[in-house]
Amino acid sequence: MSTTAELLKGAAELFPDEVVTQAHVRHLDLPGAGRFALITLDNGFDHTKPTTFGPKSLANLNIAIDQVEAEAKAGEIVGAGITGKPFIFAVGADLKGVELLKKHEDALAIGKGGHDVFKRLSSLAVPTFAYYNGAAMGGGVEVGLHCTYRTVSKAIPAFSLPEVFLGLVPGWGGCALLPNLIGADRAVSVIIENSLNQNKQLRGKQVFDLGIADAIFEGADFLEQSLLWTASVLKGELEVARPEVDRGEAWDQAVERGRAIADSKVHGAAPAAYRALDIIAAAKNGDLRQGFDAEDQALADLIMGGELRSGIYAFNLVQKRGKRPAGAPDKSLARPVNKVGVVGAGLMASQLALLFARRLEVPVVLTDIDQERVDKGVGYVHGEIDKLLLKGRINQDKANRLKAAVTGSLDKAAAFGDADFVIEAVFEEMGVKQQVFAEVEAVVPEHAILATNTSSLSVTEMASKLKHPERVVGFHFFNPVAILPLLEIVRGERTDDASLATAFGVAKKLKKTAVLVKDAPAFVVNRILTRFMGEIQNVIDEGTPVVTAEKAVEPLGLPMSPLVLLELVGPAIGLHVSETLHGAFPERFTVSPNLAAVVKAGKRGFYVYDSGKPELDPEVAALLVQGDSVLTEEQVRARVLDAVAQEIGLMLDEGVVAEAQDIDLCLITGAGWPFHLGGITPYLDREGVSERVIGRRFLAEGVASVPA
Repeated sequence: MSTTAELLKGAAELFPDEVVTQAHVRHLDLPGAGRFALITLDNGFDHTKPTTFGPKSLANLNIAIDQVEAEAKAGEIVGAGITGKPFIFAVGADLKGVELLKKHEDALAIGKGGHDVFKRLSSLAVPTFAYYNGAAMGGGVEVGLHCTYRTVSKAIPAFSLPEVFLGLVPGWGGCALLPNLIGADRAVSVIIENSLNQNKQLRGKQVFDLGIADAIFEGADFLEQSLLWTASVLKGELEVARPEVDRGEAWDQAVERGRAIADSKVHGAAPAAYRALDIIAAAKNGDLRQGFDAEDQALADLIMGGELRSGIYAFNLVQKRGKRPAGAPDKSLARPVNKVGVVGAGLMASQLALLFARRLEVPVVLTDIDQERVDKGVGYVHGEIDKLLLKGRINQDKANRLKAAVTGSLDKAAAFGDADFVIEAVFEEMGVKQQVFAEVEAVVPEHAILATNTSSLSVTEMASKLKHPERVVGFHFFNPVAILPLLEIVRGERTDDASLATAFGVAKKLKKTAVLVKDAPAFVVNRILTRFMGEIQNVIDEGTPVVTAEKAVEPLGLPMSPLVLLELVGPAIGLHVSETLHGAFPERFTVSPNLAAVVKAGKRGFYVYDSGKPELDPEVAALLVQGDSVLTEEQVRARVLDAVAQEIGLMLDEGVVAEAQDIDLCLITGAGWPFHLGGITPYLDREGVSERVIGRRFLAEGVASVPA
């Protein structure tokens, strides 16, 4: 039987590039309580490189606990605590090391190693305390769960168990300990619901309110207050009372709620949530050893599965590639933007005005064809600012400044005469957009960028009649603008580097994930979604029942079904994009006569929600003209995936984006496609679709998959 030290030494050899976390032990005299050992986790970098647990880091913590354990046994200390460096407690396992694992037994060793180190904190001869001073995720949360008591800083911005989001389970005690601490229902919220809700983070007060922490203190003197509180606990002046955990029917109901959440989010397509729920269900008897063994097994199985590799790949795309866009010009070429103009004052334009005002904190002017529309647009922005104030997201002073910054005008010359960046969000029709740009070019300074929020039209053609087409750039946002991070930045044939660099600079200030896209019909997301939706509509038109076509793609675990997505986008917009793409690629993109009939009838979608669930609208059903070719779910799914793989292959051949990674980044951040698919290309590789359709994998072996 290997010792913990041997397990970790073996794992460390597989991961030579680990950023190693030290575990420093220092001693303090707590007033009236006695000598106390405090372990501080620190990787030697500032908060921009958060502390993680790789094998060497776990070994360092193990050595620190050796020392503390000996002191506790000898009666030299009255208690022990663990905390982090400024702003960071610890953010869990080092995923770079997980990616390198090739064998089930190595993955099992990582699970066991973490458990063996962390659980020592619960078996010391003195009480142990975790002081969550900063960001805590995954293993960072779990190391604290093994302690006797926990305090949390009010200033913590991020606290979570994000493993299920990535395709793992909280495998160092989270699944077994958390429900036994705060009850199964709250644990399901943290482990399943928050994870599958785009990795939602908890703040300090929520951590305390949930009962994860026993006390909460202000950030400024957090450690000092925590230590005074610790002294009171150790002296017996303060007793920590925790509510009794309900181990009856409520526990089973919580697990069922978790399964319903998992079904609604991933439709059984990704195993992590279900494995976590099995462990939570079994933890009802309070047998922690059995729970830890189950976590080890689940961790090892999932580490060797495709979903986790895709999840890590997706995480790296968003965290790394998304922050350093492929093909972006040198940022030193970017020009300053001190005033923004928005052409149009409809909903999309108003959302853009609010975003520019909030993030750039510069004057923003909206224009439109009449005063009523302008007033409505400005009114919308001011109303949204009031909502932010009510929610406590901004203070009164900030609200006043933002409102003052957003104004409207009917006079383009007055509005845009000193603007550095003007974006249009008018009707999606080439003639209209060309006319708008001609009017704007006549009044803006020579250096001003002209940006278009077009979703499918040619940026090159839009700029073709201008004196300075080199300053026109595509700047395509996704709805809802405040939530979806993607910004497709489109380079027209004559767009120059300075304009492009300025666009990327603005995108960064807007906190958007910018991807450089070639000026090709519908760019990336809309082209793939239209091909995907088009194939669904084709099989319906040919005779497959609507419900079969919809259910066929459930195993992908998409955020919503194709026809619900169509409703969100709007059938008229969906039809317009399919017509645009049919014009460009008639052999692959069809225009559904049934969709055209739905739009002509003025229907907002295929479904009604009278029962609370989507049901086919009888009026829409009466409009549908179908053939007699009925496919099974498997046949529909194969046809849809083949079409998507073919389209992605062609887009890469055309150079629409630099690499397959950019396709995935776009689908994750612009269409909410799941992390456990890695976007789409890892899934197409894993299912053998890529090789069947285009004769090769999209990604090399070992990228978003277990290394050979």
